[in-house]
Amino acid sequence: CGIYIINMLTWQIGALWLVIPILAMATSGTKLESGTCPLTAAGDSGCGGTPPPDQARYDNYRIYNVEFENEEQIALFQKLEDQSDSLTFIGHAREIGQKLSILVAAHRVADFADLLETYKLKHRVLVRAYTLLPNECITDGSEIPFQTYNFQEKIDRNLGEVQPEDIDALQLDWQHFFHLKTIYEWMDKMAAKYPDRLTVLDMGTSTQGNAIKGVKLSNNPKNKAIFIESGIHAREWIAPAAATYIINELLTSQDPEVQRLAQGFNWIVFPCVNPDGYKYTFEHDRMWRKNRQLFGTCRGVDLNRNYPDHWNSAGASSDPTRYDFAGPSAASELETQRVIEFIRKNVGKEQIKTYIALHSYSQMLMFPYGYTKERVSNYDDLQEFGKKASAAIKAESGRDYVSGSLYETIYPSSGGSMDWAHSEAGIPIAYTFELRGPPDSQDLFILPAVEILPTASEAFTAIRTIVNAAAEKGYYK
Repeated sequence: CGIYIINMLTWQIGALWLVIPILAMATSGTKLESGTCPLTAAGDSGCGGTPPPDQARYDNYRIYNVEFENEEQIALFQKLEDQSDSLTFIGHAREIGQKLSILVAAHRVADFADLLETYKLKHRVLVRAYTLLPNECITDGSEIPFQTYNFQEKIDRNLGEVQPEDIDALQLDWQHFFHLKTIYEWMDKMAAKYPDRLTVLDMGTSTQGNAIKGVKLSNNPKNKAIFIESGIHAREWIAPAAATYIINELLTSQDPEVQRLAQGFNWIVFPCVNPDGYKYTFEHDRMWRKNRQLFGTCRGVDLNRNYPDHWNSAGASSDPTRYDFAGPSAASELETQRVIEFIRKNVGKEQIKTYIALHSYSQMLMFPYGYTKERVSNYDDLQEFGKKASAAIKAESGRDYVSGSLYETIYPSSGGSMDWAHSEAGIPIAYTFELRGPPDSQDLFILPAVEILPTASEAFTAIRTIVNAAAEKGYYK
């Protein structure tokens, strides 16, 4: 087991004596506890390998879904969100009848369960059922499919669905998740493959110097344009995956209806408008949402609260530690500025008439406004188009998507890209899609890869339905 020798090292600093115990080990038969390595004189690991990555862990975290029945419960949870950094709220406590999901740290599970019982809150713990992955086995006697309450298990399985960063980009598919580098290389290779139809675009760099790249699919410069952005919230991996699916379908689908839309409109798609955050979710924290701007001891602005349209007036925070921090000022962030500059430069030149922002989760198709219940001038049309898109998804997959203004449908929020695109840039057809899963999803943002293809197909079906319905009403004349 090794021989441990304790020496005492003593220094005198002024009038103080410091006695520091030094733990030494015999040079032969040394045995370390798991996960530890001795340091060499140079300070490097003596185990011969690299240290483990600096990754956030969510071991034994649980997801609770609570329902509020009175104002006392709402006030309690508003206070709880302000006071605890061990609870991750997916939304804010607002109204009676609301259901809210909360990710609870392992060391707070007992306290949280006691609180739910004390204040008589309706609730359930969300559990995920799994079938085995290829080459996976269970040795503890669990049934198949097995269930887990442990949030880290969801993350571990999700990270196992990521293809290596150095994979040939032409192997990009919709059964796995992919690094930013792979997505960008795939767009480059697709542009080389379809040089007459596809052009790679570059908005400029992000806060940490990463490119914000997209593509333009064009068959006729006189066409009206559809603009799609995704990945503004880093942890919503399904959004960039859906964006690449849409690009691929427009280029390769043999469906006459898809090709009619590919020929009849120009499509501008930016799969990841928050590249720093997206990279960070792969390398350090799967649940990271914001960009990576530094504010003293914390990082990140919620880019979908940073746009200069009723900035920080509802559903946003002035606190840099909060997940919905709106930033120090409107359009303070480079990523926001890049999108604004691109839209302002191209909205007229490219005739951009539709703006789609892809997010997850909750299965909603929402239109402006987010900051007020006041209705946009074409509210009835947008509601009609959204309901048609929801019906098309229902017919395709059986999934229920709700449509309505963002304020009415999910929660009040200000400074969003969709509201800005509609109000400030004058784009008449503007939607924010919340893709799978449902509002009480047991996965939150950790959607399994098996759901990429059906989810992306639902998104594209909804976009096609909205574009066709808007065309019938003369929006693209």
